[in-house]
Amino acid sequence: MSKKNIDKLTIFALGGVGEIGKNMYVVQYANDIVVVDCGLKFPEEDMLGIDIVIPDISYLTENRDKVRGIVITHGHEDHIGGLPYVLKHLNVPVYGTRLTMGLIEMKLKEANLLGETKRIVITAESELKLGCMTATFFKTNHSIPDSVGVCLETPEGNVVHTGDFKFDQTPVNEQYADLHQMAAIGRRGVIALLSDSTNAERPGYTGSERSVGAEIEDVFRKAKQRVVIATFASNIHRIQQVIDACESTRRKLTVIGRSMVNVVSIASELGYLRVPDGMLIEPEEVNKLAADRVAILSTGSQGEPMSALTRMARSTHRKMDILPGDTVIIAATPIPGNERYVGRTVDELMRIGAHVIYGPGSITGVHVSGHGSQEELKLMLNIMRPKYFIPIHGEYRMLRQHGMLAESVGIAREDIFIVDNGDTVEIQDGVARKGSKVPAGNVLIDGLGVGDVGNIVLRDRKLLSQDGILVVVVTLSKQDGTILSGPDIISRGFVYVRESEGLLEEANRIVTSTLHRLMNENVNEWASLKTHVKDALGRFLYEQTRRRPMILPIIMEV
Repeated sequence: MSKKNIDKLTIFALGGVGEIGKNMYVVQYANDIVVVDCGLKFPEEDMLGIDIVIPDISYLTENRDKVRGIVITHGHEDHIGGLPYVLKHLNVPVYGTRLTMGLIEMKLKEANLLGETKRIVITAESELKLGCMTATFFKTNHSIPDSVGVCLETPEGNVVHTGDFKFDQTPVNEQYADLHQMAAIGRRGVIALLSDSTNAERPGYTGSERSVGAEIEDVFRKAKQRVVIATFASNIHRIQQVIDACESTRRKLTVIGRSMVNVVSIASELGYLRVPDGMLIEPEEVNKLAADRVAILSTGSQGEPMSALTRMARSTHRKMDILPGDTVIIAATPIPGNERYVGRTVDELMRIGAHVIYGPGSITGVHVSGHGSQEELKLMLNIMRPKYFIPIHGEYRMLRQHGMLAESVGIAREDIFIVDNGDTVEIQDGVARKGSKVPAGNVLIDGLGVGDVGNIVLRDRKLLSQDGILVVVVTLSKQDGTILSGPDIISRGFVYVRESEGLLEEANRIVTSTLHRLMNENVNEWASLKTHVKDALGRFLYEQTRRRPMILPIIMEV
């Protein structure tokens, strides 16, 4: 039997399908693994206290000797944010374009990983040998410069990962999508295409970023006082347009919000932002200038509670206040799930008396998406003409819709694979099928702890947040098992003690009588005592209050 019949090409996602964020895709042939992207996602509402979520990389750590490198398509958090955590367990080379690498290095520096991580800067013309696979690249348009798609040449054929893309015919930085290179890849043949599904539900074309510049400048001209503009820190094209609007309306600009300050300094250093001399001022200087000569660029377009815009809206920012008559532009669409936070921030800004410009780009013109709509997704499918199609980067309904678009341009339904994280697609001798699952899931990061908070801890946090906690403290005599002190009952988040004395006295009696009964029956194992106390007290409290607080019995012997 020839070697080709034994080895197979395996493609799967460890994050990024069935969800927005934590993008991580794996292409494996024989003993060579290439990882594309390594992102994070922000926690959902039921993940109480969690800071961020990264992919479960146990498959990669078990096969670490096969991993040839991590290729990054662009510098957004949902594509690079997992690197500081993943590289601690998987020290492999990282490949990315110049700006992408600049943003990665900032993260690795904070995590003290800069010295030990091998970093290779690539361009759209680079060719990388990664085991038996060769990676080449093609320029794409997105809401951050230096975005690329990846073509992996494997013994089974070319696997193309588009990265995040749209087709912007008039890009702000004049970095055009390389249609010639894409067409050349399509002509050579594509065995599998992995393509961005974020806007698969949106008909038509996504507007050009250049159209936003004119709208922003118009707002700047009409504003009688200061202009505050909040956008994604990584949207360097948008930041450039804010700088251009400041220049044409003779305003000074101050930048607030840690991530925004970092990105502006890196992008300026690397030549991706053109900032006229003397335009940038410190936040402390804002009040010294006339209100119609100042603009403020800020984080907080998603209504994040600790962001600069939200703190200004609540008047809790140390250096900056928003005054009645200021114009506030929220130049971003809320990520699904953030609509409530954005709405709350808009309300607070309007209470202050600010003029707020927000809402979908089609209404206000101050935002366009960085992702292609249906016609652009069809164009990518038609250029690449893949044998097999795997929609990625989106929630399940988006992947499904992208699958239907692929059918509409002539790809057979059985050649479209809608996958979940961990589902593998195996291609052998040109034939694809669903393979076995690999471990995939969420690793939760809380403070400095990586993965030490799991479902059980989250369940406890949920219980505590819903019905509170009761701690029962009892001291028993070692000699005869009698109660020496207590039971003392401490309530937190369950009932207000001063108004519930009767309930807690009755609870006290129930604990005492339960313990006496157990001692008379010669039950003296602590585990058994605790369980009985919990059950008796839990039943009583539920009957009285219809609540189930967490009950923690603490029994001591003296």
